[in-house]
Amino acid sequence: MIQLHVTNETSRLRAVVLGTAKSNGPTPSIEDAYDPKSLEHIKAGTYPVEADMVEEMEAVAAIFEKYDVKVYRPELIENCNQIFSRDIAFVIDDVFVKANILPNREEELDAIQYVIDQINKNKVIRPPEEAHIEGGDVIVWNDYVFVGTYLGSDYSDYIVARTNTAGVNFIKENFPHKKVKSFDLVKSQVNPRDNALHLDCCFQPIGTNKAILHKEGFRNVEEFEWLLNYFGKEHCFVISKQEMYEMNSNVFSISEEVIISEKNFTRLNTWLREKGFTVEEVPYAEISKQEGLLRCSTLPLIRD
Repeated sequence: MIQLHVTNETSRLRAVVLGTAKSNGPTPSIEDAYDPKSLEHIKAGTYPVEADMVEEMEAVAAIFEKYDVKVYRPELIENCNQIFSRDIAFVIDDVFVKANILPNREEELDAIQYVIDQINKNKVIRPPEEAHIEGGDVIVWNDYVFVGTYLGSDYSDYIVARTNTAGVNFIKENFPHKKVKSFDLVKSQVNPRDNALHLDCCFQPIGTNKAILHKEGFRNVEEFEWLLNYFGKEHCFVISKQEMYEMNSNVFSISEEVIISEKNFTRLNTWLREKGFTVEEVPYAEISKQEGLLRCSTLPLIRD
């Protein structure tokens, strides 16, 4: 049995589901793009190819091996994008929450059923149909659960709006001992520089008391300022629009001291090292063209 345990984003990682880029399928058509960044690369003819993405993910797998982390991979579905395992589920404390994802991604959950089968079935829950929620919008931080959402009345018009108010309420109801705080995110179907697809595209805690933040990702500046004050300005690395577009906040913590980051994030990686972190750099620029990065492609199951 897998004894789930995730109480925050940075405690020492012991077990994780890492997505796969194998048999990723052909480049999607313009109509099938889920997000504006993929759309941009489909139109430009720069959409990533499978071999490059497989290589990038194997670099992450090698780092997990180096730190003795147990890695589960999804079973292979032919011609299916299975990179972003964070979208499909997440763990809060010892509970596995299946996400309500875009309907045509349901089979991605089936591909990790062998993992779910090793979890106490009383600890596996799924929101009701009307509650939309994806793992990228859920950040577990000790007493808090931070949840990204979109409160615009045009929510249903946005394929990039992934977590609704019913999703936030589902977390509140099922985790009454947690302080659940939601953040209203900026969404755009057409401009990837104006689209915070998930909360982890504009915010992520690191270490024990630090955070990466992007001000323009929040529709309400007071919510950005709440985070800035909560962590303390001197502990926050604030990223630009271009850095948000490149997914600088979507790094992944192996522990409070060790962070996997993209090798091109020069400004961020320099700052992290100045703050005493060990930065494990990997190439992930091709995968980032799909508006997802390191946190998006990992689903932690056990942290100390």
